[in-house]
Amino acid sequence: MEQETLDKINKLTRRPLTEDEVYVFSVVLCDNEIDRDGERFSDKALEELKDRFVGKTGIFDHNAAAVNQNARIFETELVTDDSRITKNGEPYKYLKASAYMVRTDENKNLIAEIDGGIKKEVSISCSAAKRICSICGCDKNEAACSHVKGKSYGDKQCCTILSDITDAYEWSFVAVPAQINAGVTKKYFASSNASESDKNFEGWISPEEASVLHETIKGNEATIADLTAKNKEYEISTAKMKIAYETGLPFELSERLSGDTEDEIRKDAEKLARYTSSGKESPRFNAESAVKSTENAEYMDMLEKLRG
Repeated sequence: MEQETLDKINKLTRRPLTEDEVYVFSVVLCDNEIDRDGERFSDKALEELKDRFVGKTGIFDHNAAAVNQNARIFETELVTDDSRITKNGEPYKYLKASAYMVRTDENKNLIAEIDGGIKKEVSISCSAAKRICSICGCDKNEAACSHVKGKSYGDKQCCTILSDITDAYEWSFVAVPAQINAGVTKKYFASSNASESDKNFEGWISPEEASVLHETIKGNEATIADLTAKNKEYEISTAKMKIAYETGLPFELSERLSGDTEDEIRKDAEKLARYTSSGKESPRFNAESAVKSTENAEYMDMLEKLRG
């Protein structure tokens, strides 16, 4: 072991340790690939995590108990692998950490399991102030959007981009990794002040988020109702023009047709067409344009006087 490595470790210890007293190993904490949860870290987030994870403790299954502590990170490095491209079409980047344990009789089996590849996958616990939709750029910590994680929109797959890291809590050995390529899993909390009770509600949305989502749904429903009404008006107007043409009515009369269905509009059009084709005028309450006959001349004169 190089003295430089031992010096970095001893910055975290209460007394200087010797090479024989410590066990050192490397672990990949997280990366910029889309994971099983449909999320990924931004490059900025990886840089922030790089600084924040130095000195953080390693435990098991995110069980934050003192007796669960088994290792500590003394150095981190952000690595870019240009030979690999992420699903997002970017060069693959991952956060690599170097951790140490003090050799004891109690942890010799754990060391053997790490060397043997049994204890391998890890998950990080951190706080992300922003959760950005990769399709529309909406911050899901502030508002909801209609895009679904894992669904493709054109040539892009929707995912949530974790950014603006406010704190790093711990890293844990776990059984099932979420980030397949990096071989690790991760957790995050929406607030840097997350308590133990907050962790029980991971995956749930807050009342504030629920309120925003409710208002968004109400707005969408109103928009849908308005578009539906306009579409109905368009359909009726189109049907009137089509039926007017088929029944031989002038285009100007199409909007005068009445009815809410094609059958009703057609019946009205056929009725009106009979008047226009026979040369008769449509019935109307206009005494001046009515045709006077010998039989009704007196009545028509009386009506005209009354209208006088």
